[in-house]
Amino acid sequence: MMSRFLHEPTAAAGAYSELRGRVTALLTGSGSDRAGAVVPHCPAWTVKGVLSHMVGVPEDFISGNMEGVTTEAWTQRQVDRHTEDSIDDLLGIWRALDNQLDAMVPNVPNPIVSQLVFDQVTHEHDIRHAIGEPGGRDSAAIAVAEGFMRFVLSRHPDPAVAALSETPVSGFDFVRCLGGRRSADQVGTAGLDVDAVR
Repeated sequence: MMSRFLHEPTAAAGAYSELRGRVTALLTGSGSDRAGAVVPHCPAWTVKGVLSHMVGVPEDFISGNMEGVTTEAWTQRQVDRHTEDSIDDLLGIWRALDNQLDAMVPNVPNPIVSQLVFDQVTHEHDIRHAIGEPGGRDSAAIAVAEGFMRFVLSRHPDPAVAALSETPVSGFDFVRCLGGRRSADQVGTAGLDVDAVR
């Protein structure tokens, strides 16, 4: 499924590959303090827990373990199965999937592949916020995530919500506001309709 908002699957796949590289560079060698830091936007999870989910999604995708996909139970199983792994263990598992992911992800249709990038880049920035390491705000993954969100909004039955797909607010701010990572005050300051965003 294509729309003027969605990026081509090959572009989304490239953005995802770059994201894996950024997160790997960000977290390689992380000690227990960083691994155990609570992620404010996912308060039930630590940095290691969020990374477990980020690694668990492609693991489940490759293995076909999609029962309950996108539910809290599905994502929690990803976290639980990596309880004993360190950050570097998790990054090694992710790296070992590179060849399979690089072959498979470009063939995932839209909007699914764009949704994957949206989920993963959202969590990249959840981690960055938790550890005080901003960066990657102008990435290809942010552009893909923005396109996915605009696509979803454009199809909403509420005209006020659908109108958000055409807002001039863009990029990182758009993704974080529409991804539920900003307070009502922050959403308003960004120039978005607070009631529609809710």
